[in-house]
Amino acid sequence: MPELPEVEVVRRGLDRWVTGRTIAVAEVLHPRAIRRHEAGPADFTGRLTGRTIQAPRRRGKYMWLPLDSGEALMAHLGMSGQLLVGEPGRPAEKHLRVRAGFDGGDLDLRFVDQRTFGHLMVTDLVPDPFGGAPVPEPIAHIAADPLEDAFDDEAFFRALRRRHTGLKRALLDQSLISGVGNIYADEALWRARLHWARPTETLTRAEASRVLTAAREVMIAALDVGGTSFDSLYVNVNGESGYFDRSLDAYGRRDEPCPRCGTPIRRDVFMNRSSFSCPRCQPKPRRARY
Repeated sequence: MPELPEVEVVRRGLDRWVTGRTIAVAEVLHPRAIRRHEAGPADFTGRLTGRTIQAPRRRGKYMWLPLDSGEALMAHLGMSGQLLVGEPGRPAEKHLRVRAGFDGGDLDLRFVDQRTFGHLMVTDLVPDPFGGAPVPEPIAHIAADPLEDAFDDEAFFRALRRRHTGLKRALLDQSLISGVGNIYADEALWRARLHWARPTETLTRAEASRVLTAAREVMIAALDVGGTSFDSLYVNVNGESGYFDRSLDAYGRRDEPCPRCGTPIRRDVFMNRSSFSCPRCQPKPRRARY
């Protein structure tokens, strides 16, 4: 699933192409793509038509296009969602779900989703409880992400200490810190030299700071190369894949030598997924939390 860097790459692409553009026409080609928009396709397209898009924003894995109506077109890409811009006359993609054409007729925006786990909806913007710009109402409960000015490092440390859970589980908790998924959690923990099952209540302030610094560094590095693509399902707005997967130090590298010490990377089962770490650089704590 696309994580913060991948969604931010898409947001930046949309900012370049659609900010200030007015939606002339919108159509829903598959109702499942707007299943969270409970009022249905006619209401969805009606609330978009004639609206001008303001600068796109993002929190964690969610992205939205603020509209001049005070609402926003919110997107979650799910496992395979793509937001693509291009000339309206190009062939329709096989899994095209929603399309919006702009004034001037020179460009359109398409939501393509093979597995249809992603979704779009038009929703109200509400005040951000973390002090940032207004956010879509359905995601007002999720935490700020570590690349936002609204993120509070000290509050994150205090919350970690109260959780009494495993460190990686805490990093994946969107009510605590948004935007960090399985890939970047493993990469941040490898950089911070901390095991994924480390009890959060045992972390020192310095260790919590190390994890945050590592998470920020790894996500910024991924942004610089367009995110992480393991197949053709994640692409930016021009249909291009990112290649941060070539720079991963731990994730997906089972039995390969640790880039830091040469010890074979181990794979553990974690929440029905995988967790990758170095046995030497990230020793398992005597008291682990899963």
